[in-house]
Amino acid sequence: MIYTSQPPKPLDYDQEYKVIALDLDGTLTNSRKEVSPRNIKAIHKAAAKGVHVVLASGRPLPGIVPVAKEVGLFDVGGYMLAYNGSQVVDCRTGESLIHRALPEEYYPEICRSYREFGVNLLTYSSTGVITENKEKYAEMESRICRIPLTKVPVLLDAIEGPVGKFLATGEYEKLKNFQAYLQKTFGDRINVFFSETFFLEIVPPGIEKAASLEKLLALLGCSREQLIACGDSMNDTTMVSYAGLGVAMENAQPSLKSRADYITDTNDNDGVAEVIEKFILHEI
Repeated sequence: MIYTSQPPKPLDYDQEYKVIALDLDGTLTNSRKEVSPRNIKAIHKAAAKGVHVVLASGRPLPGIVPVAKEVGLFDVGGYMLAYNGSQVVDCRTGESLIHRALPEEYYPEICRSYREFGVNLLTYSSTGVITENKEKYAEMESRICRIPLTKVPVLLDAIEGPVGKFLATGEYEKLKNFQAYLQKTFGDRINVFFSETFFLEIVPPGIEKAASLEKLLALLGCSREQLIACGDSMNDTTMVSYAGLGVAMENAQPSLKSRADYITDTNDNDGVAEVIEKFILHEI
């Protein structure tokens, strides 16, 4: 699903927003990977008003759960959108509303071919990150998600079940070559895109944040016009473009800012709380 850039819409402060989708890293969490008290308070007020809160991240599900607990979504209600949309889970019930995985017959070639391009490859177990190489980007993914990193002898043999996402890591130019190879090999049977210049996401076709949010909105009986989406990175582009109110953080990448309807404060200055207070609670 592709959403083209449009001129920013006139801001409608009277619109009744029913859903807010929040990227985590660089958006809801600060530079210390914590959620500020002001952000938590604003989220609780929005939930009390009946707004559905969605934590929408490229992280694996085990990496989102600690933030959902910190924010209190298991108590006030909300949703976790993991792997850039491969899985969406209801916090209160634990039910997977959306769950897509890459076909198992693709795993051997993906796990073999990355070595030819001088990059690394990782995926996720039920508890953490697994990889054959504990290099700096694998360690970064472990720190970002706050889940353990385990070095395994053979990645293919360590896979526990259906894979929602592989993540290739390394230098941008080398990852671009690996991306081109995967696209040539698998065509439109997989989706391969950058979330950062050093992170190449490998997910099922049709999986990105906006596509999964569209499905979730249908389940909730809400429209895209009632959706606020906040983000800062490449993998937030589709949901920011899709939402009725697309918000980029002040610390966001310039390409995302160009697609946003509104630029809020930085992730270290409670930019998410500012959005909620202004457009949902009408406090400022």
